[in-house]
Amino acid sequence: MATDIDPFDDVFVEESVRESPIVRELRKNLPEARFYCLSSEPCYRNSLSEDFSKKLYVIRFKGRFLRSCPATRFYHCCGYTILHFGEHCTVGCTYCILQAYLNQPYIKIFGNLEEMLSEVKGVLLQYPQVLFRVGTGEFTDSLLLDPWAGYSSHFVPLFATIPNAVLELKTKTAFVDRLKDLPHGGHTIVSWSLNAPSIMTQEEANAAPFELRLECARRCLEWGYFLSFHFDPIFFFPGWEKEYALVVRELFETIPPRKIVYISLGAFRFMPELKGRILEKNPTWKFASGEFVPCPDGKRRYFVDIRVGLYKFLLEAIRSYAPDICVYLCMESGSVWKRVFGYSPDEVGGLPRILDDAVRKTMKVGMNCLNSAASLFLRKPQPYSSI
Repeated sequence: MATDIDPFDDVFVEESVRESPIVRELRKNLPEARFYCLSSEPCYRNSLSEDFSKKLYVIRFKGRFLRSCPATRFYHCCGYTILHFGEHCTVGCTYCILQAYLNQPYIKIFGNLEEMLSEVKGVLLQYPQVLFRVGTGEFTDSLLLDPWAGYSSHFVPLFATIPNAVLELKTKTAFVDRLKDLPHGGHTIVSWSLNAPSIMTQEEANAAPFELRLECARRCLEWGYFLSFHFDPIFFFPGWEKEYALVVRELFETIPPRKIVYISLGAFRFMPELKGRILEKNPTWKFASGEFVPCPDGKRRYFVDIRVGLYKFLLEAIRSYAPDICVYLCMESGSVWKRVFGYSPDEVGGLPRILDDAVRKTMKVGMNCLNSAASLFLRKPQPYSSI
């Protein structure tokens, strides 16, 4: 993904945000694009009949920008707080859950930046005894539009002024140039999703190659940022052990463990609708024929023995290089945790507590915070012993 290629031919701007700093930035950085003014956001059905990959919509968002991470009562959630700044993605991962989760086929971002920043600061500072871990990568890639829209130039300095919060920018791109000179104050984590080499090559069409992701992580390290990495989704296929072991080895040959806040592991899972979306585009997709079991949250997962095997292998590989690093499972049951780690999160204060402690230990942020943001949102997961 090269920053010298304009990704959008047409930018549609809602009238109410036409003077937004985000729109001004887009006009400056997309000199060849055509800009149109809209009275309101259009309504399109999510279909394959029209190509929206070169169209960008900038609208005024009328909802809450801050929200809790989508969770169910059956699985342990990390207690993340989402900063919702846009929706959809053009990285092109075959397995992307957004294909089933979102009903619009185009990327849209929110132009009412002042309201967004005001809400963030107001809410987070309202609870000084709560440690917030905030991420922007739930509904789109955190840095996908950064060379053109420049959200990081607003988010990173803001979080440097909030003592009880850290910001995580999760990406599969190489778009880190804007981060170089930002005053981050040690409050921003830059993170990359990693996978087996064959998955990154074959299933992530427009993502940065693995070597480039590590190079960008190394650059961010030089600029003083903290890092995290996410092996999610992990796929089960012939030869998976060799491929994932290679990625873990190269990761720790490039990045020192002391600057990594945490690493997550999550096996491939999907809503039933996602499989249909994937097969519409690629009828011969090789992972569609795997054996999956329906789970209480409505998603399909690998059988529990397969998931435990994947997690144990990766955990052992990671711990062989970094014995003390924080590793956690994304959206898994207590019984799976017990088989992988020997304990359930409930036995050590909950998963949010585990991650909050990793932030305090590595970043030295939130040392005086007594509570996790999860205490404001989350319900305790119900136990399921065999899922």
